Amino acid sequence: MANPEAHDPSLQSLWRPLRLLQASLDADIARIYAERRIEGLKPSHVMELLRLNARGPMTITELAESVQLSHSAVSQKVAAMRAAGWVRTAEGDDARTKKVTLTAKARTVVGRLAAEWRATEAALADLEAEVPYPLSRVVSDLEQALARRSFRDRLAQKLAEDPAWE
Repeated sequence: MANPEAHDPSLQSLWRPLRLLQASLDADIARIYAERRIEGLKPSHVMELLRLNARGPMTITELAESVQLSHSAVSQKVAAMRAAGWVRTAEGDDARTKKVTLTAKARTVVGRLAAEWRATEAALADLEAEVPYPLSRVVSDLEQALARRSFRDRLAQKLAEDPAWE
């Protein structure tokens, strides 16, 4: 193969810059945690910790619904947070469910996590004010466009036009 890059469609990506931007912002938040000696906490776990603090113990299903993620995704997060000492689980009302609760370790930092959340939202608002078309508006506009025609339908049409899909 003379030019393997010509045969690798993954080298082109409209969404990769957004994923990389979010990863960069999360890394900055993680650095803030490290500076405050909040160790072993991923920024991607903070919403769940804040939700548990505000609403009390929840089953994984309840927590997943409250943060709008799949049961599987939250189950994996809970396992990681349990391993890091942020939450504990106990048998729920029946043997099929688990109740997730904050540990004492989590309760000692949850106030700081709420402050970080508020500061992050304020910093993002400042950042959006610097650009002519803020990301929150982009998301809203994309949601409206997808309400008119789903991504699945758009994707299916493009695949139907590609002979390699057949």
